[in-house]
Amino acid sequence: MAANGNPTVRRRRLGAELRRLRLARGLTSTQVAERLLISQPKISHLENGRRAIKSCDVRDLCALYQVTDPHVVDSLMRMATESDRQGWWVACGEVPYAVYIGLETEAASIRSYEPLVIPGLLQTPDYARSVIEETIPLATGGQIAARLEVRLRRQHRAHHPARPFRLWAVLDESVLRRVVGGPEIMREQLEYLNRLSTQPHITVQVLPHDVGAHPGVSGQFSILHFADAPGAGTVYLERFTSDLYLEKRSDVRHYSVMYDRLQAQALNPDGTRRFISRAAEELLATASPPGRQ
Repeated sequence: MAANGNPTVRRRRLGAELRRLRLARGLTSTQVAERLLISQPKISHLENGRRAIKSCDVRDLCALYQVTDPHVVDSLMRMATESDRQGWWVACGEVPYAVYIGLETEAASIRSYEPLVIPGLLQTPDYARSVIEETIPLATGGQIAARLEVRLRRQHRAHHPARPFRLWAVLDESVLRRVVGGPEIMREQLEYLNRLSTQPHITVQVLPHDVGAHPGVSGQFSILHFADAPGAGTVYLERFTSDLYLEKRSDVRHYSVMYDRLQAQALNPDGTRRFISRAAEELLATASPPGRQ
């Protein structure tokens, strides 16, 4: 998968939607190729996002699939037009999770479960730098600076008052107890997290240890949904050397059910803020000199 991000991401999303429309009509890729007088591999490459797609191809496919809603056709053709535009992060150099940034940039909502650290969109600069420095031991100073710049720029849309996307984060209690960067940096991070959670488009919930086993014990995952494809979505599973993206509706549905269960088991937003405040107070006591406790 190309690492340049946005063009590949848009092609993949467009291809996935065209595949869904084809299957809804009960057609094979070979049948489509025969009717449009093109090769079957071209159809496969278009649906897999491996090949740029022209607006005229989208128009012909929509006609064949009997897509009559002009809004759907216009949306798909717009995605084809924009599929070769590069994302802003390309100028920052090599970014290993560029595909995810492209998805995040396009998303209308993100639901994430984090068992280890604060989600990147909710991190303070000091916390973010500490996470990057301490989790990538072979990174150079330049690579750390580039990753930090990308992470902080990603936050602009999450905090943009005019066009924020819906962000829902469920955090394991371990996220609050793991002191990243020292007590003072961690305390500031927890206070910042509480402030962000009061914004109407951001919801934070904590899953206490005493809940016991839960659907998130297998690790981090995020579910992204998009305004121009309300019935679809992408599940993102972060790994150290290579990430995994699941787009089958059955997979998205499976993880959505898991997330619903996590939300039900976690503290509500008000209870979460009280829980985070207590954790911050404990860190304040830890960071204070002995004579001031």
